[in-house]
Amino acid sequence: MAVNYICRHCSMSLGRFENADVPEYRLGLHFLTLEERKRIIAYNSNGDVTVRVICDYCSQTLDAHPELALLNNPLQ
Repeated sequence: MAVNYICRHCSMSLGRFENADVPEYRLGLHFLTLEERKRIIAYNSNGDVTVRVICDYCSQTLDAHPELALLNNPLQ
């Protein structure tokens, strides 16, 4: 099992933990509400976990152009 971090806007890979024994509290995922967990975390059929976050580029772009947040796929 691995934990994959990808940008939810541009789908760029941001990192990967290969160790299946990393507890959620070490990743900071325990702070998420149930709704946030549903939106951010995906459990894949192979046992991997995908965490959808925002990369620095997309974050800076959305900060500079907040109107893009109104679009379904603002940065693709």
